[in-house]
Amino acid sequence: MATAENFRHPEPSRNEALTQYPMARILLIDDDDSVRTIVRLFLARSGHTVIEACDGQEGLDLFPATAADLVITDMMMPKKSGLEVMLALREMQPPVKIIAISGGGRPGEDHPLVTAHQLGAVRVFTKPFSCDLLMAAINEVLPDGTAVAVGR
Repeated sequence: MATAENFRHPEPSRNEALTQYPMARILLIDDDDSVRTIVRLFLARSGHTVIEACDGQEGLDLFPATAADLVITDMMMPKKSGLEVMLALREMQPPVKIIAISGGGRPGEDHPLVTAHQLGAVRVFTKPFSCDLLMAAINEVLPDGTAVAVGR
């Protein structure tokens, strides 16, 4: 579960953070303020730069300027759904890596996360999820030298 407990790790020294743990730029799109806050804090503490968007449309508006290495998007949001976001991102930058998250929908073939996976999401997570599992997924999908170690 994405909770405050998941991101309590010892603070590295400033030099250690800059040299040992290179940062990735991650665009986080979710309409749930608490999920965005917890994930942002966890990823930032791990050395990543996180750009937040509170809905799909804002995420699409921000994407061209972010130079994001990865997009994490909720699937069920106002203005533009995660599905619409994924389709638009594929048109803007086809190789962009996307992790899809969702806390809604009915189990089955038409679940938003099944659709996200079919559209090329590199990983999918059902809310609530573990921040450590999310970090492990980020480490797997980002190129070497961009992600950081889990639980440092």
